[in-house]
Amino acid sequence: MGKRHDWSEAWQIAAVYVGTVIGAGFATGREIMEFFTRYGTAGTVGIIISGCLFIWGGARLMVMARRIGAASYDELNRYLFGRMLSPFVTLVMTAMIAGVTAVMIAGAGAVFEEQIGWPRQAGVTLTLGLALLVMLFDRKGLFGVNVFVVPMMMILSVAVWIKMMMAGDLCRPDIAASDYSLKAMLSPFSYAAFNLAMAQAVLVPVAREAASERAVRRGAMLGGGILTGLLLLNHIVLLSFPQKDGYDIPMAEVVRAFFAMLYWLYVVVIYGEIFTSVIGGLFGLARQARIWVPISGKGIGVLLVLVFVAVSPFRYGELLSFLYPLFGYMSLMLLWLLWRRKLPR
Repeated sequence: MGKRHDWSEAWQIAAVYVGTVIGAGFATGREIMEFFTRYGTAGTVGIIISGCLFIWGGARLMVMARRIGAASYDELNRYLFGRMLSPFVTLVMTAMIAGVTAVMIAGAGAVFEEQIGWPRQAGVTLTLGLALLVMLFDRKGLFGVNVFVVPMMMILSVAVWIKMMMAGDLCRPDIAASDYSLKAMLSPFSYAAFNLAMAQAVLVPVAREAASERAVRRGAMLGGGILTGLLLLNHIVLLSFPQKDGYDIPMAEVVRAFFAMLYWLYVVVIYGEIFTSVIGGLFGLARQARIWVPISGKGIGVLLVLVFVAVSPFRYGELLSFLYPLFGYMSLMLLWLLWRRKLPR
């Protein structure tokens, strides 16, 4: 019974891990283009490197947080960066999580504007209202949304890949161009570092509340493996789609072109993935804010939603292209310290 419970919880942790990383950028294809597809076949090698870092880094981060009894990423940062630097790092990381959550909320607006034809503000307002509702259920709400949406994203990604392969449009000779510049070499490290830094907000409290360390390690292994597979599938599909550069949400356009009957379902799943990451960001920010400000969890949730209403004027593609690479380079120190710091006994 214990082993079965460990695997059950490992799948839940993996779903939260995948759902937190697969946000506005990943699900829409913009993030994959920015970090990998723009470098051609060199991006494929980069995805393999990132996948290994997700498995290793996710497990190490969660086990480390669990062993020191960290309740928030602030406490983990204190262990990694030391007492002198950790307040500054936590402040920067909180700003980064807020920035990424803002990108995701703008992504929800882009889905409504580009794919449905509704005003962008309608998408932002609906997303924030639903996020507040889910946050009222705290950890149960976070698990519930991810366990449903992540398998759907996996199934649809595989279906689109198979359809393009059957149509003969996958991996044509004219897409073999490769870029081996310094940016291309650093890209898998900055991508993994950035996503691990952002996922800290959710993974640290999840690791602490898990029933066993074995479930945490298995969850990281499963989550990292799923992320690698999804990255590869979507990267190859995007490499094969010549019109990808003209859209904020290129993956939806791929589905519209090659798998029209699943188009609306895919748009719903993309929105679901965006939504899970909005929840993850708000969830982590609320946990951290509770340490700084003596307000109830529900009160902080309402306050955060009101703050993010200010995001609506900003466009998704512009925010992502500027903030994500910048945050990636800023997060490289976290990856280095995860490797250097010993796991507490």
